[in-house]
Amino acid sequence: MSEDYVKLLDRAYANLPKAGGTGERFEIPKVVGIRMGRRTIIQNFGEISSRINRDPNHLLKFLSKEMATAASLDGSRAIFQGRFDVGTVTRLLNIYSQRFVICPICSRPDTKIEKEGRYLFLRCEACGARSSILPV
Repeated sequence: MSEDYVKLLDRAYANLPKAGGTGERFEIPKVVGIRMGRRTIIQNFGEISSRINRDPNHLLKFLSKEMATAASLDGSRAIFQGRFDVGTVTRLLNIYSQRFVICPICSRPDTKIEKEGRYLFLRCEACGARSSILPV
């Protein structure tokens, strides 16, 4: 191999992002929800959003649209208008993580959502891939 090629290869490796994950299995915390009258309250919503490393407002907007109801944040809790099963919320969280958290290239959860103009991109910190995503 020529020395120029080796230098270019070293420079390319230096520009790659460092792997931020531990390699452990990605797991969303179990949903702790209660129903009070016509409302459903997710008690550990703050923990869920911090574990998947996403803005709670983005996650809340996705869930409220998917459940077709109004929702609000109350500290680390999320309050949804209507009676919803914990299984429904868990299923929607899995859909959210596949769409907005897991990298489609390397299947790692080490991603960030970036906005450029009107477009959203999912940038993986593990492999460096950048994929476009649809807004919520």
